[in-house]
Formats: sequence, structure tokens, C-alpha cells
Amino acid sequence: MAEPTTASVEVELLRRVYAAFNRREFETVLALMHPDVHWPNRIEGGFMRGPSAVREYWRRQFETLDSRVEPQAFTTEPDGRVAVRVHQVVRDKAGQVVVDKIVEHVYEFRKA
Repeated sequence: MAEPTTASVEVELLRRVYAAFNRREFETVLALMHPDVHWPNRIEGGFMRGPSAVREYWRRQFETLDSRVEPQAFTTEPDGRVAVRVHQVVRDKAGQVVVDKIVEHVYEFRKA
């Protein structure tokens, strides 16, 4: 049996991370982030830096919104990053759909 490639290991990790995020197991997701992670702030603009800032951003986000992200496809970029095509559905607290679209997330894997 062949050894799994780095890309397949990373894709499997990302599948688990998306599932944990959708279950709202944020500490599981945050524990896997690099200490210097840069996370886009789609609500206020700019970027969050570090897992603690991402935690606070998610806390504020989920006070008013409920989002689900389902990975659809994974592509390894020439520079080694992994691009994920994601179906994102965001609802307000009343359950009304605010966003329903395909987005792309790109991840770089580094050791802490």
C-alpha cells in the first residue's frame, strides 16, 4: 500500500476541520492553527492575527449569524498551498439566508 501524499494528508485534515467548524467545535479548529495565522475579517474588513483573535471574531460573528461551510473540491496549488472550493450558507438568527454561494479558501501549511 502506498504512503499517503502530503496533499492527501492535508485534504483529510481540512475535511475534519470543516466538519469540526460546522459542529462549532472551535477549540479543535483553533488548536490546529499556526500561532501567527492571518484570518480574513469578512464583517469589519482586514485580518485577524493569531488564534485568540480568530476565536473572538467567531464569537462576535456567531452572535448574529449562523454559517455552514461544506468543502466541494480541493486543489493543490503549485506553491503547495491547498485551495478549497466551499459551498457557504450564512443565515441570520431568524433563519433567513443572507449568503448562499461558492467561495474559495486557500490554506498554507507550516509547522509552528
